[in-house]
Amino acid sequence: MRAPRFWRKSRWHPLALGLAPLGWIYAAATARRLRRGPWKKLSVPVICVGNINAGGTGKTPTVIALASFLAARGVVAHVVSRGYGGTEEGPLRVDEMAHNAGEVGDEPLLMAAFAPTWVAKDRAMGAKAAIAAGAEVILLDDGFQNPALHKDLSIIVVDATVGFGNGRVLPAGPLREPVAAGLERGDAIVSIGSDKAQAALGENWPEISALPRLQAALKPLKMGMDWQGARVLAFAGIGRPEKFFRSLAHEGAEIVASHSFADHAPYSTAVLQRLLKEATQKGAQLVTTEKDAARLPASFRPQVLAFPVRLNFEDEASLEKLLTSAGVALK
Repeated sequence: MRAPRFWRKSRWHPLALGLAPLGWIYAAATARRLRRGPWKKLSVPVICVGNINAGGTGKTPTVIALASFLAARGVVAHVVSRGYGGTEEGPLRVDEMAHNAGEVGDEPLLMAAFAPTWVAKDRAMGAKAAIAAGAEVILLDDGFQNPALHKDLSIIVVDATVGFGNGRVLPAGPLREPVAAGLERGDAIVSIGSDKAQAALGENWPEISALPRLQAALKPLKMGMDWQGARVLAFAGIGRPEKFFRSLAHEGAEIVASHSFADHAPYSTAVLQRLLKEATQKGAQLVTTEKDAARLPASFRPQVLAFPVRLNFEDEASLEKLLTSAGVALK
């Protein structure tokens, strides 16, 4: 589903108020599940990359950035994900050449290009399999509200432009739990966005100052592609497609049409053929995100260009300090 517009408006919006009791029930159920544990402690540090919002904050780029950061410092990190959208129960190590998004999910397929990645509905079993395969650190993708494992460092990822929306819990707002409850369990915040958005986040949500905050930004990879003046038909099925369209336009591309789909949406042959026909009629190149490209049929991928972005941390020294405090032995 797509996020309702009122999630970004005032917490006093009529729809938010009407759905607030359901939000209280959802929050209570989450709190009860977290209290029960079991919070199993592992033999290697567990770095959890999660969020309080229900998707679209930038967890996957953050996991990829951390995996690359650790690898550059001689640390063998494995990613463990539940493989949202995939059919495999796991534990299964993702092979980007053998598996597809329908089996393991689009995000694990993308992350597997940067670090050994495991999908497992049971995260504890997935982590144990990763350790047996040589993992020195577990990067737990989207496990902040999951009590299966003890986390040595819990990082809350926030889109600085959106913040925490209207501050209400699903379905009255975009949150998986109240902001105060999430911040109480977190160890650090990674806020992603422009300098202007970062400043606004601090003003609108001053409570985040209770945690160390790492500011970061998504930067397009050039990779020899000059987007200036390129006529493109852009499409995306991610948490916030408008971010992708805006980044593409910022690089100078001429977006002749844009199409948004639900996060993780599968692309049928009919949809893809319709997009290709429209692009051909308008003399444009089909362009999508790396995450969307992972869901395309192999036979259709040559028709589409991916727009790669990478997360850059503003203060790597502070990141090193956080990781060291969590027991990660940087080399």
